[in-house]
Amino acid sequence: MTIRVLLADDQAMIRASLRIILEDQPDITVVAEACDGVEAIEQARRTRPDVCLVDVQMPRLDGIQVARALADAPPRVVMVTTFDLDEYVYGALRGGAAGFVLKDAGPSLLVEAVRAAYAGEALISPSITLRLMRHLADRGARHKVRVPAQPLTARELEVVRAVARGRTNQQIADELFISLSTVKGHVSCIMAKLALRNRVEIVAWAWESRTTRTG
Repeated sequence: MTIRVLLADDQAMIRASLRIILEDQPDITVVAEACDGVEAIEQARRTRPDVCLVDVQMPRLDGIQVARALADAPPRVVMVTTFDLDEYVYGALRGGAAGFVLKDAGPSLLVEAVRAAYAGEALISPSITLRLMRHLADRGARHKVRVPAQPLTARELEVVRAVARGRTNQQIADELFISLSTVKGHVSCIMAKLALRNRVEIVAWAWESRTTRTG
């Protein structure tokens, strides 16, 4: 299947560059562009793309506001930005973004982020991942952490830890010797029990609750 992408950036040159990178891939096509946050939301609702690549800093509405507005809509939002400031990263991921990629991370990582979002996974630029995880662990030590509506099973905790390590569903299936559909079922149950919307929020909860630690 072809992954349908919307590009949202206030700089036409950046949008053109992103289009060239993405449409060089046989399984990706750009179906719409937007030059500000309001237009991004309108285009997303009109064209119904699979993935939206959204810049953090845009006129009228910024990328974080766009991610929040589309959090419950079909497209998955991946933030693409020049800035890796903590406030942007945390705001974007808390807003429901399915990834955070720096513009200078390279074409291959950008394409990987689109494919990961389409597959229901999440990708964060490696340069900010460690700092983000440390922040989430520290934050969890200072704040009340969300308690699941029902206790997570031992298997679900294993899946949570694997998701927090950045494993894909297929990798988790291989590591735990279970089927891909079983992994997807566990992920769905985890999100339901914790009232979470996506895998990024599972990662955040895992680090805040220190579930990444075994034993």
